[in-house]
Amino acid sequence: MLSTGLPPGTVPKLERPGPLRERVYEALLELITTRALRPGQHLIESELAGHLGVSRQPVREALQRLNTEGWVDLRPAQGAFVHEPTEAEADQLLSVRTLLEAEAARLAAAHSGTAGIEALEALCARGEQAVADDDVDQAVATNAAFHAKVMELAGNSVLAELAAQVDRRVRWYYTPVARQRGRQSWIEHRSLIAAISARDEQRATEIMREHTEHTRKTYHQREQS
Repeated sequence: MLSTGLPPGTVPKLERPGPLRERVYEALLELITTRALRPGQHLIESELAGHLGVSRQPVREALQRLNTEGWVDLRPAQGAFVHEPTEAEADQLLSVRTLLEAEAARLAAAHSGTAGIEALEALCARGEQAVADDDVDQAVATNAAFHAKVMELAGNSVLAELAAQVDRRVRWYYTPVARQRGRQSWIEHRSLIAAISARDEQRATEIMREHTEHTRKTYHQREQS
């Protein structure tokens, strides 16, 4: 276990082949997104390198890239730290997410067939089970998969590309409120599936807008750990 507090068993195995710097970057980004590496946490190159089984160079390169993308803060004479998002940053991103997801829900209602509805229902059942099991990691991952499926069913590649740009940060902000949202989130998902199945574009749009707004408000009202 790292002295920086990384929980044991949370570090993903680096798969081969592929550029080492890219694999290290993806591993660190996943650890940040899932909050195994928490906002404000000091990131020590040598410890991360040892944990990932690589040299310090690809870790240094990954941290520089993460700094450029706003996931990590590099402080002179202090080192690297996981970025601590401000309330304004979270609010802006989650508000944009609402716009993208609401349009995706409308398009999904217009275009989805039986197979798409069944896929959403299967994901919803998996998410409900994760909540029942109090498996936050699984609930977060399934929530992301559910919204990705709605985006896929929308059939708009430009919209999907824009959504992909915010997906990782949405997961980052959703993780600390996943338990608070709990079962209610999946009740809202069930309502969305019903609207999409009925091809009710207006209702699907409204439900998704309300759903994502609930998450945004819950984030601001979250219990600070």
